[in-house]
Amino acid sequence: MDKSEIFADGFWHNNTIFAQLLGMCPLLGVTTSVENGFWMGAATVLVLVGSNLVVSMVRGVIPKNVRIPAYITIIAAFVTVVEMAMNAWMHEMYLILGLFIPLIVVNCAILGRAEAFASKNSVSDSVMDALAVGFGFTFALVLLGGVRELFGQGELLGFSVFGDSYPDVLMFILPPGAFIALGFILAAINLINRNVARRAEARAQSNPEGATSAAVVEAQ
Repeated sequence: MDKSEIFADGFWHNNTIFAQLLGMCPLLGVTTSVENGFWMGAATVLVLVGSNLVVSMVRGVIPKNVRIPAYITIIAAFVTVVEMAMNAWMHEMYLILGLFIPLIVVNCAILGRAEAFASKNSVSDSVMDALAVGFGFTFALVLLGGVRELFGQGELLGFSVFGDSYPDVLMFILPPGAFIALGFILAAINLINRNVARRAEARAQSNPEGATSAAVVEAQ
């Protein structure tokens, strides 16, 4: 796989939230606004990049029978660094995100990328994979946070969208509202993927020789 395929796979085709439904705890807990979702995603990106980088560099040194504990230790080290940095320089956001920052250690997506990709690929490919997965995760958090903030409070990034007369909709502010909003987002994404696959299939039928490889990539 080249870099563009790695990025497309991590960001969209196998998106942590939209395709694999991993990392649901921070998704439902902190996405009450775009800002909260963005900074949670940014913290996850930093941990992903750091852990994938180190795991890829030492993949030939760590014995196979202790690789999982070693990966968790590496991830925990980067989570500690990110947590301390946010506490020092972004204390208000650190208090808002609270327990969800140390919980990055047990995010299945991060350990999964270390085991499934970084431990088997080059440093550059592992960093690209971490960026793709991290950006895809951040995109999902920001999108859901935007939907909940818009329909829950009638504003985006603190700016009023529906006017001062818009009543707060508690359903979207609470975690059950996150489930409902996520369901509609997943339905929309599945519809987009089906339309893309349908168009790729139509192109493949009209031009079987030239469009076969493109159709396979788009339909994944």
